Amino acid sequence: MPHVRQMRIRRGMRLAEITREMGKAGVLGAGRFARAVAVTRMIFRGDYTCLLGLAGPMVAGGLRRLIRDLVYDGYLDAIVSTGANITHDVVEALGYRHIIGSAAVRDASLAKRGIGRIYDINVDMRSFAGLERWIRRLLDEVPTELRRDAAGYELLWEIGRHLKDENSILRTAYKKRVPVLCPGIQDSMLGMNLWTYSTLKTLKLDQLRDLTKLSEVIYGARKVGAIIIGGGLPKHHLLVASTLRGGVDAALQITMDRPEAGGLSGAPLEEAISWRKIRGEKNIATLIGDATLLFPLVVAAALEGQKT
Repeated sequence: MPHVRQMRIRRGMRLAEITREMGKAGVLGAGRFARAVAVTRMIFRGDYTCLLGLAGPMVAGGLRRLIRDLVYDGYLDAIVSTGANITHDVVEALGYRHIIGSAAVRDASLAKRGIGRIYDINVDMRSFAGLERWIRRLLDEVPTELRRDAAGYELLWEIGRHLKDENSILRTAYKKRVPVLCPGIQDSMLGMNLWTYSTLKTLKLDQLRDLTKLSEVIYGARKVGAIIIGGGLPKHHLLVASTLRGGVDAALQITMDRPEAGGLSGAPLEEAISWRKIRGEKNIATLIGDATLLFPLVVAAALEGQKT
């Protein structure tokens, strides 16, 4: 049986080299990290169609530009996201900013100042008022025929088309024709804005067509890889759609949730094999930890280690 090899870390080592040392150790967090990098590097190869599942405050937490760059550079073929991440992307594109705060604060005092808290991230509620005004003006410019029968991803592309911020995920996805799918978009401030508009003027989303679009991306692929940040609806949506082809071929999951309660967000990827959402346990990896820490490191190591 192979033995644990002790890591050797030297001054000036690159991240890919450190990751190789972790892989030589092969156990505990170091071993899992090295495996996650290897799986991600595999998924980023040109013969894979890559799906990103996005849950948790990833845009508010600083991953917006990273995700945008992955779209721009052609590493992502579809994104399945919570409505909140898309909302925060648009908010940033409109010039509002997420503010460094503190978890040790009286929330009643924040409420009086019109500030919402996401752990140690603060959001000025005026940004959502600005979002609502902008969305109403934009929708008035959208042709009635599109507002009468739009797939969710089509409407998000239209929003991206009107954004000026080149660092926006939606803007870049529109330009690259990468579908952004939000199966629970109504559960967000952006979704609420769309709903209130629909009570006054024509707006109807056909989100079953979003599933059609996702199935087309998946079913026509030679190989499918999934990178799942967090869990919840995005994780399940992209994995259940993958059952149309017997599951994804490779997957990475980064989550903070535990499996014992039986919830999907903490479920190990191995469990998905029994549902034919993943084809086997050879090319899968799970990291337990904060995605704002782990995902940038995994991506950096995977890209650094690619052959050019």
